[in-house]
Amino acid sequence: MEKATHGQIIYDGYDVTKRKNRKKHKYNKDVQMIFQDSLSSLNPRKKILDIIAEPIRNFEDFTEDQVKARVAELLNIVGLEEEAMYKFPHQFSGGQRQRIGVARAVASNPKLIIADEPVSALDLSVQAQVLNYMKKIQKDLGISYMFISHDLGVVYHMCDNLAIMHRGKFVEIGSRDDIYNHPQHIYTKRLLAAIPQVDVEHRDEHRAYRKQVEKEFTENQDKWYDKDGKVYDLRQISETHWVALPDAGEEK
Repeated sequence: MEKATHGQIIYDGYDVTKRKNRKKHKYNKDVQMIFQDSLSSLNPRKKILDIIAEPIRNFEDFTEDQVKARVAELLNIVGLEEEAMYKFPHQFSGGQRQRIGVARAVASNPKLIIADEPVSALDLSVQAQVLNYMKKIQKDLGISYMFISHDLGVVYHMCDNLAIMHRGKFVEIGSRDDIYNHPQHIYTKRLLAAIPQVDVEHRDEHRAYRKQVEKEFTENQDKWYDKDGKVYDLRQISETHWVALPDAGEEK
């Protein structure tokens, strides 16, 4: 992965940008990744057996028979037949490849999986299928997800706690209830207003609300961003809710 050029990444109390900390605290085993592009993230020259088995061989002392049994178990968890392990990535659909990516991420029994836009390249029906498998795995195996997405409809389905970013900084952090039912920052409101609504009887009201939010964003930039257009620091407004707001002395 890319080498950090600035700052720290704190995991379990340790800065894992330092190699010695990653090794000492089993970071590479305990933290896995699901990538956005399922095709480019799977080696086209390797069979699925070897792709999923790679973290098992790296972190477990298994015989080859045990490795195959574990791969078959993982394929079953994501709804694929055992015979899939003998095929190559190009022989699967996008949704199936993403499920293979999920199986690979789970293979090392991680504590945390970072899911980077894992369903954005899939159509809606396949998105739901992959997300449901991810939710089931989370419940059954007790894994935490860091779920990265622009789609707040998907995020609502997947996340208990949310952090909204804009211009490289957090603008709002809170529980699902905080963000969806009590949004404070204008950028959060813009994202929520952009979620498609199926309630056609109230579409005029939805359209009017979107226009109202966009007008507030356009006309009141200085309320939400400093004179250089940068995001303010976060201020805690409740036990679970933080919002990027100016200090009292900076407010207009």
